[in-house]
Amino acid sequence: MQSEGDETDSQRRETGGSIPGAPGIPAFVASVAAPSSIPLLIAVPHAGRAYPRALLRDMRHAEAAALKLEDRYVDRLAIAVAREVGASLVVAQAPRAMIDLNRAPDDLDWEMFAKADRPLQSGLAPSRRARSGLGLIPRRLPGLGEIWRRRQNPDDLDARITQVHEPYHARIARDLLDLRTRWGAALLVDLHSMPPLVAGAAGFAPRYVVGDRFGGSCHGSLTAAAFSYLHEAGAPVSHNRPYAGGYVLERHAAPMQGIHALQLEIDRSTYLDSRMVEPGSGFDGVVTLLVGLARRLAQEVSQLGQSGSDTLRQAAE
Repeated sequence: MQSEGDETDSQRRETGGSIPGAPGIPAFVASVAAPSSIPLLIAVPHAGRAYPRALLRDMRHAEAAALKLEDRYVDRLAIAVAREVGASLVVAQAPRAMIDLNRAPDDLDWEMFAKADRPLQSGLAPSRRARSGLGLIPRRLPGLGEIWRRRQNPDDLDARITQVHEPYHARIARDLLDLRTRWGAALLVDLHSMPPLVAGAAGFAPRYVVGDRFGGSCHGSLTAAAFSYLHEAGAPVSHNRPYAGGYVLERHAAPMQGIHALQLEIDRSTYLDSRMVEPGSGFDGVVTLLVGLARRLAQEVSQLGQSGSDTLRQAAE
């Protein structure tokens, strides 16, 4: 882990991991407040844009595939919000095309590898996500088809897991424990962006989707607070449909131990331009909305932490 000095009087910027094929570029960047001012950690797993040249050479339609896979510039939203509210932050720099940090290390389509390179357990049926083309290493995309020009290399896979996946999740786990120790409870907000959705049975197209693994990843008061805030702000929001949260929530959420997690999906058209390529006129407004949401959630988490501490104290007495 490398420290790169203070961003502000209380913020410290650190880096961790490394991107295979891109010497000197860390897998992620973390910003931490010392001491933390709110019990909130924002994580961004899918916005990395540090593409090694070799990776791009192996990709068909590299520019189009990269753009479809990225949560384009959602990291910029996260950085602006974390700076404003004092939240801790972990942002992946490794691109999703290289390794998807919201997938388990074994959530893989082994058909991407030569038969001689497949482990014995590769005969097991891949998960639904891996079958769809979006496993640990993405394989195919709608409208583009197969992403890669050649079979995947198992040595490359091992390097991506040990240099990117493992240190990224270790950092999140460490920061959440630090926050819980200080506040009695902590909340991970796993931040993503999504293509615009079409109107569903409810008659509206959500611009935001709050995912909590169908109630399994956080206390209900946090989901309720998120919905209440977004509804009051006039932001169309849905719950777990079509995104309930993935591996990040499955791995890190432990509500009974005071560690809560939510996934938040944001419609890209709300903050990007009409081509969905660069920040648009709505960017600042989305930052303002997310700042208010972060503060609302932080209040709820702080109350949960105090309640948990009181419960433990009463039990000890």
